[in-house]
Amino acid sequence: MQFDRRKLKAVILHTCAKCEQSRLGAVKLHKVLYFSDMLHYAHVGAPMMGCTYRKRAFGPACDQLLPALRELHKEGAIEIRDVDYFGFSRKEYLPLIRPELDRLCENELAVVNEMVEFVCCNNTAKPISDSSHNRAWDMAELGDVLPYHSVFHLFPTQVSQEAFDSAADEVAHIEDPRSRGEAMGGESFRAFRSRVLETGKQ
Repeated sequence: MQFDRRKLKAVILHTCAKCEQSRLGAVKLHKVLYFSDMLHYAHVGAPMMGCTYRKRAFGPACDQLLPALRELHKEGAIEIRDVDYFGFSRKEYLPLIRPELDRLCENELAVVNEMVEFVCCNNTAKPISDSSHNRAWDMAELGDVLPYHSVFHLFPTQVSQEAFDSAADEVAHIEDPRSRGEAMGGESFRAFRSRVLETGKQ
């Protein structure tokens, strides 16, 4: 997977600007990157940033995050603060420049925005953690790389009769406009994200 450092830095700055500082620490920033890259891979067959993710005690961790944060801090693009959080120290990130959003296509930006909303706004740590812990996660040792294809373990492994019936209906729905030569539409990232993350909790 080709790693895009400038795109990673743009996603970091955009995430820090979009998420309230008190809601975004290092753990959640790692998970925004993880879900963005993995779900983009599941949807289009290629990661967004091409980062490397490893199993850590607190969840999936991005190998390139800390070096990128150091670069952004050195460039004067971000301020990193250590703040007290119920007696513990946590990081807060204050973006000082606008992110290069032209590095992201419309669909990529939509995925990042959905992941920021999911990780920072709509959930506590437990459902976020549950969504990232799948069969591939359970099989990996601490420190192991989590391959991109492991995202498909978020999908259910046992298929019900209702799912088969639904799939048959969907195939018929797809084949009908194809037979008439009509253009096909795609599933929105919002719907895709919701479907994958909900099945990952089951």
